[in-house]
Amino acid sequence: MEKIKISQAVIVEGKYDKIKLSNIIDAFIIETNGFGIFKDKEKLSFIKKLADERGIIILTDSDHAGFMIRNHLSSAIPKDKITNVYIPDVFGKEKRKASPSKEGKIGVEGMEKEALLNAFERAKINCEIKENPDPITNYDLFELGLSGTPNAKENKRKLLKKLELPEFLSTSSLLSYLNNNMTKTELQKMIKPES
Repeated sequence: MEKIKISQAVIVEGKYDKIKLSNIIDAFIIETNGFGIFKDKEKLSFIKKLADERGIIILTDSDHAGFMIRNHLSSAIPKDKITNVYIPDVFGKEKRKASPSKEGKIGVEGMEKEALLNAFERAKINCEIKENPDPITNYDLFELGLSGTPNAKENKRKLLKKLELPEFLSTSSLLSYLNNNMTKTELQKMIKPES
């Protein structure tokens, strides 16, 4: 299945939201770790950087907690850099949970694919279906010494610093960022300028 390519970074609350969206859209997705964003200055600074570079989409749950997180981000980032996507109020519980949330609403992770696509459409998100003919892969990261090699950790740290990205970025998030921002050739030149 082809995914919808979204140029903005998408901000969600947690890992299950990210997993759900990763099956539907091709975008750089960042988790706030719920209320963790209130104390994580490094992550907030990174989200501000993404907002400045490409704009962000905020997609939180439709409960009180989701709106608190959304408002916190909105107060830290210029309004013209934010697109808000809202999911409808659907009552029930997510499959992985034993009981419904406090407010009884299903969050992003529990939404049907169609409901999520409709939410993006209502927000007039600039979606384009686009295939990258030569994406950067995990194997490329290995070949370039960024994962699975003795010096990978240090090499990855240097690359993150060069790209002004936070050190907490996972390899999969780095891969997503790279594929949204550069070609394989550009990455190779950045790692091995002499070649």
